[in-house]
Amino acid sequence: MSSPSPSVPSAAAPVRARTVDWRVRFGVLALIWGFSFLFIKVGTEGFAPFQVTFGRLLFGTAVLAVALLVKRERLPRSARTWGHLAVAAFLLNALPFSLFAYAELTIPSTLAGICNATTPLWGMVLSLVALSEDRPTRVRAAGLGIGFIGVLTVLGAWQGFSGLDFTGTALALLASFSYAVGWIYVRRTLAGTGSSNLSLACSQVGLATLQLAFVTPLFTTWPSRIELLPLLSVIALGALGTGYAMLLQYGVVAEVGPTTAAMVTYFIPVIATAAGVAVLGEQLTWNTPVGALVVLAGAALTQTRGPRRTSGTPAPEPVAAGSGEPARELAAESRSPRAAAR
Repeated sequence: MSSPSPSVPSAAAPVRARTVDWRVRFGVLALIWGFSFLFIKVGTEGFAPFQVTFGRLLFGTAVLAVALLVKRERLPRSARTWGHLAVAAFLLNALPFSLFAYAELTIPSTLAGICNATTPLWGMVLSLVALSEDRPTRVRAAGLGIGFIGVLTVLGAWQGFSGLDFTGTALALLASFSYAVGWIYVRRTLAGTGSSNLSLACSQVGLATLQLAFVTPLFTTWPSRIELLPLLSVIALGALGTGYAMLLQYGVVAEVGPTTAAMVTYFIPVIATAAGVAVLGEQLTWNTPVGALVVLAGAALTQTRGPRRTSGTPAPEPVAAGSGEPARELAAESRSPRAAAR
C-alpha cells in the first residue's frame, strides 16, 4: 500500500478518535443500563417502589435540565406537544419504571433485565397493528416465535414454572409491553415537532416526575430512616440511568445512526445478569442464560427490515430500544440538521 499524503493523517486522525470515542460511550451506556436493574433492587431495600421511581425521575430530570441550560435549548411551546409528552411520560417512564420496581420486590434483577429484552418482541406484535406500513415477513415472524420460546425457557415452562413468582414476572413483562406501546405512540405523535430530542426528553421526564410526585404520597409513607446504600442506588439510577445515559444515547445516535445505537439493547440483559450474580449473589440456573440468548436472537430477527407498503407515507425507522428510557424519533433526528451539528 502506498503511503498517504501529508494531508491525510491530519484528516484521518479525528475520524479515528471519533470511532473509538463512540464505542467507549456505547460500552458505558450498556453498562449503565445493565446495572440499572441492580440499582432498582438495592433501592427497594430501603424505599418503597414508588419512592424509588420518583427519586429516579427526579435525579434524571435534574441532569437533563442542566444539559438543557448548558446547551441553551428551549422547552416545547405547543400545548399539543405537551399533551402528547404527558402520555409518553406515563407509558415510557412513570408506569414501566414503577412496574419494574414492584417486580423486583419478588423477582431477581437478572430476570427483570431479561424481561426488559422482550420489548422488541412486543414492539413487533404491536407494529403489525398500529404501524400498517410494516409488513410481516417470514424472518420477523420466526423471530417472534423464537423469542417466545426463549421466554418460556427463561421461565422454566417444562417445570410448570415452579419456584417462579408469577406476579413479579408479569409486572416486569407488562413494563416491557408499556415501553413498546409508548414508543409507537411517540413515533406517531411527536415526530416533526420542531423541538430537539434533549428538549423533548427533559420535558417528558419532568412530566413523569410530576406524575409520581402526585401518586407517591398517596400510596407510601416516608421511611423511618434513610439508609445510605439504597439512597446512593436511587441517585445513581436517576442521574446515570435516566439522565446521563440518555445524553450518551443521543450522542451515539447522532454519530453512528439509530441502527447501530439500538444494538445496546442486546448487551443490557447480559450485563444485568452478570451484575445480579456477581454483586447481589443471585442464583442462576442453566435455563436463564440459555433462554436469554434465545430471546435476544428472536428480538434481533424481529428488527430486520422487510418490504414496505407503498400506499401511504413511508414507515418510520425502527426505534432504538433501551432500558426504560424515552425512545425518541432517533432516525429522524439523525437526519436532521440539529443532529448533524452535534
